[in-house]
Amino acid sequence: MVSIIIKDIEHIREAAREFVKEIGEHRVFAFYGSMGAGKTTFIKAICEELGVQDVITSPTFAIVNEYSLPRQLEGDGGRLFHFDFYRIKKLEEVYDMGYEDYFYSGALCFIEWPELIEELLPEDAVRVHIEQQPDGSRIVKL
Repeated sequence: MVSIIIKDIEHIREAAREFVKEIGEHRVFAFYGSMGAGKTTFIKAICEELGVQDVITSPTFAIVNEYSLPRQLEGDGGRLFHFDFYRIKKLEEVYDMGYEDYFYSGALCFIEWPELIEELLPEDAVRVHIEQQPDGSRIVKL
């Protein structure tokens, strides 16, 4: 297990850089953490480290945002999908959106609130846990 410490918001890009080094062949990352743990903020920093030029926003209402990547990861199709399943009420909603087309596309997929769709996650999805510490720092474990 890899642990990455985010001391504070000023050091989030360093932590994102460490995370990017760990991506390897993996394509689907499930981000677990309580409300306010920093999932969206950390994913935004990772996207920036990967070279996303688009405005990166939370997909809370859209459920999924798609971003263009510079062609730096083999087989990703130059795309990254950022999901937020917080507002999902039934798994049928995820079936209806065609989740398989995303999760098995070869593109990077970053998923917030994966616990709500746990049974749909690919077996090889990397589970990333973000834990807020009493001093305000975060520990990212993958």
